[in-house]
Order: sequence, then C-alpha cells, then structure tokens
Amino acid sequence: MLLSSIKFAGTPIYYSSRFVFKSKTLTLNLLSPYARRPSLPFSSLVRALSSSSPAAVQAAPSEETTNYEVVKPQWKAAIDFKWIRDNKEAVAVNIKNRNSNANLELVLAIYDKMFTLQKVIFDTTFHFFAKLGCELREISQEVERLREERNAVAKKMKGKLEPSERQKLVEQGKNLKQQVATLDEDLLKLKDQLQQEAQCIPNMTHPDVPIGGEDCATVRNTVGSPREFGFPVKDHLQIGKDLDLFDFDAAAEVSGSKFYYLKNEAVMLELALVNWTLSEVMKRGFTPLTTPEIVRSSVVEKCGFQPRGENTQGYGVESKLYFSSKAIKWAQLVVYSIEGSDQCLIGTAEIPLGAIHMDSLLSESLLPRKYVAFSHCFRTEAGAAGAATRGLYRVHQFSKMEMFILCRPEESDSYHDELIQIEEDLFTSLGLHYKTLDMASGDLGAPAYRKFDVEAWMPGLGRYGEISSASNCTDYQSRRLGIRYRPSEPSSPDPKKSKSATKFVHTLNATACAVPRMIICLLENYQQEDGSVTIPEPLRPFMGGLEVISRKPC
Repeated sequence: MLLSSIKFAGTPIYYSSRFVFKSKTLTLNLLSPYARRPSLPFSSLVRALSSSSPAAVQAAPSEETTNYEVVKPQWKAAIDFKWIRDNKEAVAVNIKNRNSNANLELVLAIYDKMFTLQKVIFDTTFHFFAKLGCELREISQEVERLREERNAVAKKMKGKLEPSERQKLVEQGKNLKQQVATLDEDLLKLKDQLQQEAQCIPNMTHPDVPIGGEDCATVRNTVGSPREFGFPVKDHLQIGKDLDLFDFDAAAEVSGSKFYYLKNEAVMLELALVNWTLSEVMKRGFTPLTTPEIVRSSVVEKCGFQPRGENTQGYGVESKLYFSSKAIKWAQLVVYSIEGSDQCLIGTAEIPLGAIHMDSLLSESLLPRKYVAFSHCFRTEAGAAGAATRGLYRVHQFSKMEMFILCRPEESDSYHDELIQIEEDLFTSLGLHYKTLDMASGDLGAPAYRKFDVEAWMPGLGRYGEISSASNCTDYQSRRLGIRYRPSEPSSPDPKKSKSATKFVHTLNATACAVPRMIICLLENYQQEDGSVTIPEPLRPFMGGLEVISRKPC
C-alpha cells in the first residue's frame, strides 16, 4: 500500500508570512488559483559559466529572461521528485483518472533541468544534455566549493602581492562571486517553480477504487429501506414552515441567500445531534475538541487545497462585506479568504485538525491520535442552484462534527474501515435508510487515496442525499504539514541510520454529523400525518425528554 501513494522526501521548508491590515473594513475574497509559470531559460546561465571575464557575466541577462518571474511559495512540501520521475507512467494514469489538471510533463521537465544545471556546474560547457544521474544535493556541494575557492582567493590577497597579481586575483574573485550568485538565483527559481507545479499532483489512488466519474461509484453497503407513507409527503422546508422551525427570509435580509435561522425545537435538535454524536464517538476513544474557525491560507493549502477550476459568485451585505469572483477548489470545496490577511474561514474542521500537529515529530507510542471536533463550516457553494439544493441542503454556514485520525501507514486502511463503521452505526441508530458508496477516481479530491460516501434517503426531496464521507489521505497531507513519527523499533540494522529514521503519519477524516442534512433526514423520515415529527429515541435524552415536535397553538 505504501507504494500506492505519492512518496516525498526531505524536511519541509516553511516561509513566514507577513500580515497586512490596510483598514478596519473587513473584505472577503476567494483564494485565487496558482498561475502556471513558464519553464526557466538557460541561455543566460550558459554565458555566465562558459566565460572567465566579469564582463561576460554581467552581460548574461537577456530579453529571454526579462519577463520571467517565479513567485516564492510560502511553504514547501517534502516531495520525492525522484519517486515521481521513476513512476511517471503510474502517476500520469492516476492524474488522468482523477480529472486533475496537474502538469506532470512540466514537473518532470523542470526536474530534468535541475539535473542539467548540475552538469553545467561540473563541466561549464555547452553540453547540457549529457547523461543525467547525480543527485540535487551535489549542486549545493559544488556551490560550496566555488565559495571556498572564492574565499581562498580573498585569503591570498591579504599577503604581499604585486599590483598586477593582486588585480588578477580581484578579477578572479569577482568572477567566481558572480558565478555563484547566478547559480543560486536560477537554482532557487527552479526549486520554487518545481514546488508550485508538483503541489498540483493529486494523491495516488487505492487499487480497488472504481475508475471514472461520479456515476461510476459502487455501492458498498445498503441499510434499511425507504419508509412507506400513507399520506402526502412534505419536504423539510414545508415541515419547518408548518412547525415554525426555520426562517430563511429574515436570514436572507441579514446575511444573503443560503443563510438561515433555526428556531424553537430545531435549535434543540441541532444541539441534541451534536451532543449525542459527541458522546457516541468519545466511546470509541476519540478526544473531543473545538477548533479555530479562521486559519492561515498556507494551512488550507497544506491540507491539500488544490486549484481545480474557477467558480463565480457575487453578493453583498452592505458595502463593507463582499465576496469576489475568484475561487480555489480543493476536494470539491470552495472556501472564503479574508482580504488583507493570509487567513481563511474553514470549510471543514479537517483543516485545523490536520494542522494541530503541524511540524511535529511524534512518538510512535502516541499513535493513533483520534480526534472528534465541533465547528462551524463556511462554504461558498458557488454554482449550486435548483430544487435539489433548496432549504438546508446546501448552505453557506453550518455546524458539523468531524472525526480525524493520525496513524502509522500500515494501519490507515483498517482505520478507514473503522471510521465508516462508526458513521454507519450512528445512522443506523437513528433509523435512517442509507447506502455507502465507494467513490470513483474522478470524484476524489486531491488528498484522498480512497473515499466512502454515505447517502441517506430523503423522502421529501424524493432522492438520496449525501450526509457523510470518510477519506483515507495516506501521507499526502502529512508530507505538506510536516507531521512525522519515530518508529519505536529500528527500521535499519545500522544504529546510526535507524536513530534518525522517521516516517510520515497517515491521516484520515470522516463526518460524524453534518447538522443541516441530518435535520433534513429526521424531519422528512419521521414526519407524521398530523404534521408533527417524532424524535428518534436516542436523541430524546438530549432534548429534555421531548418525543414529538408538534404544531404551535395559534
């Protein structure tokens, strides 16, 4: 299984970000996708290293490089480019199967150019396309050699020298200094460009995942059957109106479309769902948390947010709050970012949960780490429209209980099964009819190695609706977040090597309860002919013993 996920190597390098607040006006903009960058030209480097005169070095910049710019990434993933190159056929097929726009050819081309650059350092000739094979770290060693040579020249100049000899050493020192500076600059640009492109490559895919689009998902399990009603069925919107449970009109005036007020027993139902879910999941050994709901943009990206197209949306609440038309999409999720800062509103608690151990080296004895978190989630839901998304089904803000596990690589498949079993046990306890799907490759977000979705029957909508998912992300997120562990048993017979050997953890996430959609299921499946709604028995102790939601007296 370890060979089925993209491998990375080395320690991530993270850059600090600057926080700038231009005014007290809060403005939200959607994250913009990364722009594609052109490949790096090498003619300037050839001229710089194939000449011994400082004049030739200074003349190196040309029109070819005038408009070239690589934006330095705020963070770097520990990507194993050699593994990607050695397994390029499998990676290419995986990218195609997942409908990703990652440019593997560009990544490999940049990586090969780095080997070419290394050859230039050794030869300082025009033979750029000689046999490649030296590792990237040797470039740094050669840079150090040049620096030592430059320092040796400077040391010689401290002694008594003839003016002509001194001038010769001065010119030689300037030339070496410029060569090192040119090399450092181009090498840094290559590394930055390689990171930008490689971060778009999705995780590898479990061999049992069906290949294709959403329609190719396979049914893994089916529980129960649709309830038969002896009276006309209402949808949750009508039920909520009759029982005075929601107010969408007032929320639209206050916040815009796709916002809502919960009222009366609906508030009690939300809190009952949260508390019941929390108590049930804690019995399985999960540690409860509440999380920050604003996180840094770099954390969003490290959790796997990748550009997968742009959506448009615009609406305003007065003139101080607005959402722009650009968006970044990851795992089919679009989030809000706060203009004038590097922060975002979370679309799921998976993001702050994944980052809680960011840049950490964990002891193996601490694994697995199991968390269950309550948070509010914020999503643009750009492009969502139609009867199927009315009411509570697709909203901009909602409450959710999220499960998250960090474990050893060999255990992630079994914990994936555990997560989906917890979800199924919860929904079975509430008497819901549902099916569990093994999602197809084209419907997986960038981080997911495999994903199971749970779709419950919603009689008012007359269809199944997604209420939960569970994903195994293997080491895709941990390599970006820098979460490692040290095995308790040496992985190498050599004590020196085994002492420093660390591995990346595997991460998994699953929805324990997405409150609005659970409310839809309960109202529509437990509606009665007299217009009331029966409360499922497991939730009654969390609603003060209330058994039925009835019409209010006029």
